[in-house]
Amino acid sequence: MALSTHVPDLAALELLLGVAQEGSLNSAARAAGVSQQAVSARIRAMEAQTGVTLVHRSPRGSRLTAEGVMIAEWAARLLEAAAEVDAGIAALRADRRARLRVSASLTIAEQLLPGWLASFRAAGRVGDTAPEIVLTAINTAMVITHVTEGTADIGFTEGPRRSAGLHGRVVGHDRLAVVVAPGHPWAGRRRPVGAAELAATPLVSRGSGSGTWDTLAAALAAVLGPGAQASPAQWLPTSAGVRAAALAGSAPAIISELAVEDDLTTGRLIRVQTPELDLRRTLRVIWDGATSPPSGVARDLIAHILTHRDQRRGSRQTRRPAQ
Repeated sequence: MALSTHVPDLAALELLLGVAQEGSLNSAARAAGVSQQAVSARIRAMEAQTGVTLVHRSPRGSRLTAEGVMIAEWAARLLEAAAEVDAGIAALRADRRARLRVSASLTIAEQLLPGWLASFRAAGRVGDTAPEIVLTAINTAMVITHVTEGTADIGFTEGPRRSAGLHGRVVGHDRLAVVVAPGHPWAGRRRPVGAAELAATPLVSRGSGSGTWDTLAAALAAVLGPGAQASPAQWLPTSAGVRAAALAGSAPAIISELAVEDDLTTGRLIRVQTPELDLRRTLRVIWDGATSPPSGVARDLIAHILTHRDQRRGSRQTRRPAQ
């Protein structure tokens, strides 16, 4: 319901209530720490706004009229409610400083966030109370749902899936790899696996709605057109499960490089070359509301991650040999 233009603002009503409580304009001015002239001018402005005489002025002093007393009583109830709102907002702001709800896709939750959160806590100022960070690991589609519905303050996603109603920043990049156990027929072949052959092969993968599956589907569609992908050999809920299935040799697996980096180095898994496919993907932090990140712990954490990302990028460029 829209209020009429005759309703004074809270500061003006608070001043009127002060006059009622102190008994005079002069006493109300002293209590408010302003001049009597300022109080008198504000009362006259309220009278003009409301169309009601609020103060009876005489050589012996000033006092509220019957209408002024009535409006002051209403103002007291309104200001009490406003004080409750103010206290509630303060509590919400304090909660935002003390607690952060994060939803993250599995690769980021398993491979990156533990390090980010550890360094974020280590960077905290001495004496500060460490914020409580509640992490939920789910697929990218559900991360977007959590942030949109407000059950997460921020989310971390991977792959091409986006939501037009959310804002975000790029926090990193990743690449998927097709991997097999050393005993798989693809492990020893010299020629790469083409897009058509890969599309026809049932793979072990994260499920539908995950950044992994979305990235693979987009890469195959870019070469072969939509709908070219075979049904998976297995859909598993975590990257750890996909890795275990690949190590067991059940079928080729599509998985983040981050999750199998050590396995590829030691030879426990073999990377299959797929030069026709662009399996790079972007890692993002997302939030709802304003274009800038939410204030409090969320903004501090995002700033910390972006700073470390830029430092790592600069370090890699420094180590790069001269051409």
